[in-house]
Amino acid sequence: MTGTHTARPAGAGVYQLGEGPLWDPRRQRLLWVDIDGHAVHQGELDAVTGTIAAIGTWRFDAQACAVAVAASGDLLVAERETLTRVAPDGTRTELARVLPHGAPGRLNDGAVDPAGRFLVGSLDPRQRSGTEVLVRLDPGGLTVLDDDLTLSNGLAWSPAGDTLYSIDSVPGTVWARDYQPSTGVVGGRREAFRITDGLPDGMCADADGNLWIAVWGRGRVECRTPQGDVLATVHVDAPNHTSVAFAGPDLDVLVVTTAAAGPAGHPHSGRLFTARVGAEGLPTAYWNPDL
Repeated sequence: MTGTHTARPAGAGVYQLGEGPLWDPRRQRLLWVDIDGHAVHQGELDAVTGTIAAIGTWRFDAQACAVAVAASGDLLVAERETLTRVAPDGTRTELARVLPHGAPGRLNDGAVDPAGRFLVGSLDPRQRSGTEVLVRLDPGGLTVLDDDLTLSNGLAWSPAGDTLYSIDSVPGTVWARDYQPSTGVVGGRREAFRITDGLPDGMCADADGNLWIAVWGRGRVECRTPQGDVLATVHVDAPNHTSVAFAGPDLDVLVVTTAAAGPAGHPHSGRLFTARVGAEGLPTAYWNPDL
């Protein structure tokens, strides 16, 4: 797993702002969003070749910023300001409004905790507010974990589920805090480490507890220990890549999402990429609508 790796384009599809890859093992499919394309996509991964074939799309009026999936196949989609449930028959239900109508910012990265609760953060497009939030959808409504962020981003849990890692991209901070999946009790936030060369964006954890972080603007994914030591680097021929996830039956294919916008000379920008990096991911819990 240590060393340098190179990710390869996984398909011909180009997405304006690809984000939030998620492996659904029950249906053997990959889900991801195109935020500015107002869409959630699904695809089939060939774990041998690393290619991904798009097989379906859900369209939205607003930006589609993150997606989670329930064991039943229901989707939870973070739109620009609200959380929407999409049933397998296509029925849509608004579950919660996270941001006020017409807010200058929008929702951003989201993930499901080991017990099935959904967390999502927000961002300020001006990257200067310091009032953005990280919230969790609970039975009684929204629980606010943070309210002083600038660009809430990647979320991941340790293999035991007892540590939550979260990113605030603009200061480059990776935060850590104690977390009790059984009760939802969250401990105090502490700085784990910072990334100063590029903006840390999306993130996932592997089975050894290391963190894989997409570094926006630098064309690389970094594997770091929870203390911040760099163990491996994955080069991606699309400088503005956004998030990462382990996918496939053995969770041994690293999927990287990217944005179409970027400097000239990178014709693969906006595509999905894959790489084998000698590591296996943690299974992602299904969203539990009852929690």
